[in-house]
Formats: sequence, structure tokens, C-alpha cells
Amino acid sequence: MITETELLAFMRETAYKPMTYQELEEHFQITDAAGFKEFLKLLNQLEQAGKILLTRSNRYGVPERMDLVRGRLQAHAKGFAFLIPDDREHPDVYVHANDLKSAMNGDIVLVRVSSKSAGGGKLEGEVVRIVNRAITQVVGVFQHNETYGFVIPDDKRINRDIFVAQENFGGAVDGEKVVARIVNYPEGRSAAEGAIIEILGHKDDPGVDILSIIRKHQLPEAFPDEVMAEAQEAPDVIAEEEIAKQGRRDLRNKVIVTIDGEDAKDLDDAVNVERLPNGHIQLGVHIADVGYYVREGSKLDQEAYNRGCSVYLVDRVIPMLPHRLSNGICSLNPKVDRFTLSCEMEFDEQMKVVKHDVFTSVIRTTERMTYTNVRKILQQEDPEVTERYSHLTDTFELMRELALKLRGNRMRRGAVDFDFEESKVIVDENGKAVDIVKRERSIAEQIIEEFMLAANETVAEHFHWLKVPFIYRIHEDPDQEKLMNFMAFVSNFGYAVKGGKGNKIHPRALQTLLEDIQGTKEQTVISTMMLRSMKQAKYDAESTGHFGLAAEFYTHFTSPIRRYPDLVIHRVIREVIEHGGALPEARQEYLASRMQEIAQQSSERERVAVDAERDTEQLKKAEFMLDKVGEEFPGIISSVTSFGMFIELENTVEGLIRLSAMTDDYYHFHEQHMALIGERTSKIYRIGDEVKIRVARVNMDDHTIDFEMVDMKPRRREDSNGGNGGGGFNGAAGAGRGGGKRGGSGKGGGKVGAGKAGWSGKAGKGGAAGTGAGIGEAASAGRGKRGGGRRSDAAGGGSAAPAMSFGFGSGKGGYAPGPAALSRDSGSYRSGEGGGSGSRRKKTSASGIFTGGGGSTDESTASSPRKKRGGGKSKGGNGTAAFVRKKKK
Repeated sequence: MITETELLAFMRETAYKPMTYQELEEHFQITDAAGFKEFLKLLNQLEQAGKILLTRSNRYGVPERMDLVRGRLQAHAKGFAFLIPDDREHPDVYVHANDLKSAMNGDIVLVRVSSKSAGGGKLEGEVVRIVNRAITQVVGVFQHNETYGFVIPDDKRINRDIFVAQENFGGAVDGEKVVARIVNYPEGRSAAEGAIIEILGHKDDPGVDILSIIRKHQLPEAFPDEVMAEAQEAPDVIAEEEIAKQGRRDLRNKVIVTIDGEDAKDLDDAVNVERLPNGHIQLGVHIADVGYYVREGSKLDQEAYNRGCSVYLVDRVIPMLPHRLSNGICSLNPKVDRFTLSCEMEFDEQMKVVKHDVFTSVIRTTERMTYTNVRKILQQEDPEVTERYSHLTDTFELMRELALKLRGNRMRRGAVDFDFEESKVIVDENGKAVDIVKRERSIAEQIIEEFMLAANETVAEHFHWLKVPFIYRIHEDPDQEKLMNFMAFVSNFGYAVKGGKGNKIHPRALQTLLEDIQGTKEQTVISTMMLRSMKQAKYDAESTGHFGLAAEFYTHFTSPIRRYPDLVIHRVIREVIEHGGALPEARQEYLASRMQEIAQQSSERERVAVDAERDTEQLKKAEFMLDKVGEEFPGIISSVTSFGMFIELENTVEGLIRLSAMTDDYYHFHEQHMALIGERTSKIYRIGDEVKIRVARVNMDDHTIDFEMVDMKPRRREDSNGGNGGGGFNGAAGAGRGGGKRGGSGKGGGKVGAGKAGWSGKAGKGGAAGTGAGIGEAASAGRGKRGGGRRSDAAGGGSAAPAMSFGFGSGKGGYAPGPAALSRDSGSYRSGEGGGSGSRRKKTSASGIFTGGGGSTDESTASSPRKKRGGGKSKGGNGTAAFVRKKKK
């Protein structure tokens, strides 16, 4: 039978000319009726998936041979989008808002490239076909207008409201959070049409906020009945005869412990160490054998594949597997028998693995330890705890010795270790944020982190050389343009990245820079900018290495309860062991055909989980600050942009001080030095400076916080030209400077375009700058549970890093702007591309698109329509007029 791979490979050959199905049938020598039927079915499937095209003359060909590019659309709140091509070597394609047809964020589309830059790097195109719709339902606030209504989407990348006819209200009333199913997608200037399928409650009701985020990301909650039925069949205990029948290695006499957080219930990894007679140290990492209970192709397996991973929101966990498995027979609970997959490694004095073994086993853990208690024992903080676990003290001392040596070895080879401060929002029984505490990364966390990294690398290399189908965790080398921008940025602080040979930079050079900035005030911003200049770690069927870890081979082996790729490779490992080190040929072919698809699905589900976790954290941080409006706090400038500066407080909460709220002078953004400089006073605000702020306002619609400087004096009257209307949220009260008489008050912009203006059903909301910090840029790492709790990819900070971004798109195709675009993508702050240092020149993007007035400083200006220049009162926060003011005599 002809496979998809064979057919596509044939059509991609240089000599191929589009053929009819009869010509293809003849070429592949299909003679029997059943084979012909299957072949036609394959052609139809590939045509529907946009992988091949049927021309007007009924001939088949691949899109790339017809000047079309297939990929996923990444939309921006301002209306434009980027195509992230399926072909990873192909640069991103910019798509103007007018060329999107009715495509929306996340859709799989075919794009025709319409223009190229002189160097051929930057591409622009238009959508010619929507292959697959990503958005089928929208979460938002219902707005009732007598005979019709609108749903205002929570996701700012959907920049048109959803029209709802009266018969589709479903009982919703004004102000309620609802879920609307899209009935008709937008065409031309008409809005999308929807029908309300679920009412979540009023937007201010307890719990509705988190529920809205769950629905927005379409996270599954309850498990289907057939999945739960399969989970119920799993045993509660392991029978002795089952152990004997399995032929597993019995490790129940070894001192094996789990070390996890106090509230962890899904314990999927256990460890043991011992010093061998030859002076070497043997490390055993034992992972729950989840694949033994979740069989391939079962309902449990299909559900786990669709979920991809567990999602850890602020107030709940949405698990990948039902609790009966994740907290029961699969969890390595203390002093009970459990089936595991074990990786034993013997380390010499130089921390090289001189011997290793991967095998199926049965264990019985000695103790269920917590990070806190292990830390207390090793740092001798609590005599009572030390006494209680006195029989394990020597074990923990040896673990510390091994972990520190492993870490030293990893640092020497050049691994990049971002040590961002992570925080956790504490909520009460009603889900209300009551506190924000910093997560500690003590020696106990480092022990588990290093042991998991060692096991992941050993397993990856072992199965790479066996040449069996596998899923690896890869982290590609950084994009050269972004790296050059980063190097230019750090040079402003007097640092240089050493060790670059030609255009390549070894991760060791970046780690050296991180060590140089340790303890300095610019540490956070340089670390964050470095993280954003890197690509994201992801899953792949090919092992291409892990840049951030400076590792040639890396995989995720240690968390099969909460990550699907780990579960998949567990099955492969057990199958290889059962077949004596190799797979049967048919099985090898089948698994090889599936691995890339599983890797891609897992990477996509991971992104959804990260975005949902970030959304809930941002929401609860904003909620925590609600009752602190008017209070004063010390903070540090974490980012400077063309529209203001971001301040991070001690509790990791971030807020924006807008330029319009900096009333003691007119400030200009200096891109090269990443600073705001006062026009009259020459006062300079730079990243890392300490400031004292007052919480001005909290916007719970966008989950953003506005700060203002304490003791900032108003501008001198002779300097003011039309006054200043203060910095509104979403354009609210965003006054343009200028206009009005000298000393007079410029008119506040009010809600920019409030009401139902025009085709969209609502006028421009002050925009969001996209979601997800630096999509396609951050090197995913040890974030809370997903990285393994444990920073399983130590090359990045995940959600711990402040949400700054170099640009948009995946970073390929020359669309990443320089450090000037140090924008916040995760909130609804303006990205301020039109910002500058006072120039009145009309600003355009590289592709010639107008992006705002030259010297705009108020974020509301970017979204408001252009108005006539000149005197008179400034209405709607006209950004172009904002810098037109009289020069001082």
C-alpha cells in the first residue's frame, strides 16, 4: 500500500509535474480494486489537510511547488498575523490584516507569498485557503443590545466581536461571561456570528474568572465515562504472583526515597544513591511504569494524547490521567510495591557515566520526603526532623555531594542556568488571591533537578544509539539576528559575549555572562533578554541536541504521569527490553511514522498549558493588588519601553508607569540605551533602577496594573502645553499632550471608541499585545511542575521569567526587531512599535505598514484613528498631536 510519506516524497521531486489520479495510479502500479480505493482515500485526506492541492485541471501537486506555504497562523491583537510554516527551514510570512480573508489565530492555512524584501529574508503574503479552523468557540462578556448582542472576546487576538442573533442568546443577560460557538466565520467586513452554548456566570462571580480561562484555552475538565471505566479496572495493589510473572528486577531491599513538595500527590520519581567499593557513586532513578497500565490505543491513552500534559493552574490541577491512576497505582507512594522503569548510572570522580543500565523493576520506597525536610536535614535547621530521619542522613549527604558535582560538571561544559525567582499565588477557599510567596530553590530541589537531568540524558543517548523511534526534547541554536541584537543590547551595560567563532556562540559564553552579572541590578533584565533571544525547547523525533543544557542528547523520561511524551518513550523502552534490545521491523516502521506527529501534538499542548497557567497567574496577581490601590511600594524598573516603564515589586507583581503619568518632564525613549531621558531635567530612568511607586489602578478586564511615581511633581506651567490627561487603561482618559491653549487642559480621550462603531460591533479597545511571552522564543525550562518542578530543561525560565519579548512570530524570517521592541506580550499593554524619541516622522514597519505617530508616548494612540493636526482640543488621545508642542523660547 502507498504511504503518505512515499506519495509526498514523489510529488516533491524536482522532475514531478502535477498528475491526475489515473496517472498516479499508473505510476504506482496499483492494480487491485481495494488498493485503488485506499489510494483515492489517501489522496482525499491529504487534499483536505492541505498537504496536496487539486488544480483546476484535476491534477495533484504539493503546495510548495505552487508558490504556496502551509502553516499555522499566529495572529496579533492589532489585526495582522504571521504564518509559522510547517517547513521549519522556511522563514515566517507576514500577513496584513486585509489579506487574512476570514482566518483567525491558530488556523492551519495556505498562504501565497506576494512580496519579498531585497535580501529575500522578509516575506509578505495573503491567505488563499483555510485548511483547518483552530477556534470553534469563544469565551467573553455578553453585551445585550435589545434585538441582538455581542460577545466581547477575552482573547485579544480575536479583534472583532462575535455577533449573536436574538434567537441564539441562550438565556444570557448583559455582563455575563459566556461561551459562544462560532456559527459563521467572518467574511469581508462582517463580524463572526455565534450562538451561546454555555453561561459561566456574571464576570464578577467567584470562580468565573478561572473558569473563563479554562474555557478560553478549551482545557478538558472531567474525563469521559469510558475513560473512567478503564481507570476503574486498574488494581489498587500489586499481587506477588504478578511480580514473579513480569520478570522485573527486584529493588525492594534498597533504600529508595521520593522527594517532592508537601502538596504533591502524583509521585512519579524516586531515587537512591550508594558509594561503590571502587569509590564511584551509583545513582538510581526509578520512574513509575505508567505505560504498563495505560496501554497503547486504549481510551485512557487517547485521552492522554489529546490532553498532552497536566495543567497546573493557580487554584487547581487539570490532570492528564484520572486520579485513580495518577494518585493511586501509578504514584510511588511510601512503603508499597510499585512497578517502575529504572535507570542506574555509575559516576566516576570526573562525573562521567562509566556504566549504566535501563531496566524494568519493582520498588518499595522507604520514605516519602519533602523538599522542606530534606533541606532542614542537610542544613541542620531542625534537630527534631534530623532525629526522625537519622537513618537517612548519610544518604542525603551523599545525594548532596553527587548533585553538586553533577551541577559543577554541567556548568563547566557550558549549560545556561537561568536562576529566575518564581512565585506562587496563594488563594483562599473561594479562589480569592490572599498572598504571593516566592518559591524557594534549595539544595533539596537541586538534588532532584540534577538527578532527573542525568537520567534524561543517559536514556536519550542510550536509545539514540539503538536507533529505535523515540521522542527527544530539543533546543535549537538561537536565531543569529536575535543573538546579534542581544549582544548589542548587553554592550550598553558594558558587557561583551565572548567565545563566538564565526557566527556561532557556545552556550558557555552565555553562562559566563550570567555569572558576570550575578548580583548586579541589571541581572534580571539581561537574563530575561537572553532567554527571549533563544528559541523554545520542544519535542522532536530527531535528536538535534539541547543548546541550553549544552547536551548532545536529551529527552523527557521522568514524568509519565503528567507528560505524554514520557509515557510514549516508556512504552518504547519496555518494548525494546522485552524484544532483547531491538524492535520488530513492522513495529519499528509504525512507531517511526507516528513519533513526529506525537512530538508536535505534545509541543502544542505544552504551549496551551503554559499560556493558561500564565493567564491564571496574571489574573490572580491583579486580583491580589485590587485592595492595594493607593498604597506605596518600593520596586525595581524591569523594562523600559517607548510608552512607559514596567516596575517589578518585591512580590514579583509587575505594573506599568505610563509616560502620560510621568508629569515632571517630557521623557524620550532612547532605544540604544534602553532608557527614558527627561527633556528639561535630563533625569534618566534605566532598567534596574530602584523607584517608589503608588498603585494607581487595577484593570480586571485585562488583568493589568497601573503604577504612578510617588512624589512626582507636575510639569512647570510654562512647559505644559495643553496639560496632561493622565494615563488611562485601554485608552480610557488617555489625553494627548498638545492642543488647547498654553496652560489649558487637554481633553481626556475618554474611552477610545467606546460603543458599537462600525463593522466590528465595537470600536477599538485599547489593545493587547498578544499572548504568551515571546512565542517561539523562550527556551522552555523548569517551570513548576511541567519542567519537572525540577527545571528539566534548565535553559529557560518558563513562566517565571517576566513576560518580555523581542518580537513576534517564531523568529525566522527577519521579523524580530531589535531590543527596542522590549514589549510585554502577556498583558494588554500596548507594544508601542511606533514609539521613538520625539521624531515626528511617520513610522512604518519593515513591510511599509503604518504603525503609529513618530513620537507617540501614550499607548492609546496606537489604536485610535488618525485625526487632523493642529490646535484645538485633543480628542480620543490623538497620538500624532501628542508631540506637536511649542518649543521653549
